[in-house]
Amino acid sequence: MKYHAYIISNHSNSVLYTGITNNLKRRVFEHKTGKIKSSFAKKYKLYKLLWFQEFNSSLDAIEAEKKSKAGEESKRLI
Repeated sequence: MKYHAYIISNHSNSVLYTGITNNLKRRVFEHKTGKIKSSFAKKYKLYKLLWFQEFNSSLDAIEAEKKSKAGEESKRLI
């Protein structure tokens, strides 16, 4: 099974959401149609895929997600 770490945004790229999934195509569809369970993603209408990376292990995808979030956080502090 393949896993993906990904970042999506809204139409103006003003809000970012980082996540992982084992089916990227389905997950992006869920974001675009508002069927995603995350109230954060639904509230900010996050649907635009900005970045993704494929992994063979869910642990590797989680690690990439954490690194991505750490990078986003450090940019906000500057």
